[in-house]
Amino acid sequence: MSNSEIGIKDLVDNPKSILYVLNPQEKLELQDHISFSHYRKNEYIYKEGDRPAGFLILVDGKVKIFKEGVGGREQIIRLEKPLGIIGYRALLGNEPHLTSAVTIEESFVCSVNHEFIVNRALKNGDFSSRIINKLSKELGFSYSRTVSLTQKHIRGRLAEALLLLRDIYGVEEDGVTLRIFLSREEIANLSNMTTSNAIRTLSTFGNEKAISIDGRKIKILDASQLERASKIG
Repeated sequence: MSNSEIGIKDLVDNPKSILYVLNPQEKLELQDHISFSHYRKNEYIYKEGDRPAGFLILVDGKVKIFKEGVGGREQIIRLEKPLGIIGYRALLGNEPHLTSAVTIEESFVCSVNHEFIVNRALKNGDFSSRIINKLSKELGFSYSRTVSLTQKHIRGRLAEALLLLRDIYGVEEDGVTLRIFLSREEIANLSNMTTSNAIRTLSTFGNEKAISIDGRKIKILDASQLERASKIG
């Protein structure tokens, strides 16, 4: 898909995009340093150990960031929605990726080359401030998730994961159906548990009328129940 089809202007003129803070001259120069790629569902954007190919922004779609553990089991570290930045820590740290990124659904990704980011964008104070702010928030989120995944019981971890999916992706027009469809294995990988435990706990929440399940569709019927379960741990 070409740059014109995606619309560079849509990225640089959107206040929620990190590229919005570039000045007019930088936005003009950006056109020679940006490209767009289309990814099918379940396709790798990058793999653990790869060298960063560019500064990546998710234009459309959903992406999971994960790390392989013992026996090749995935641990989902983070989930991204449109306008999220992915893989930038490795780029700025000048080292290989420590995680992998895979699309959850059909996605479009914008890539800005390393030279433009280092030689132009990072010299823009507003751009650098946004990067520092995002890194700081992700670090805080990682601290919180580490405690949750290592100290909460299965029920608390899964409740937190469902609420996290709601907070990141929102719900459909009915106000209850999550706008993301994950497999039971992916939900387990997000919650640091086995797939069988995830299936069993989802069923329990269903019996308690906290959620309802239809295939990969999950409806949060009583968020307060999940919040209590998450808080109790």
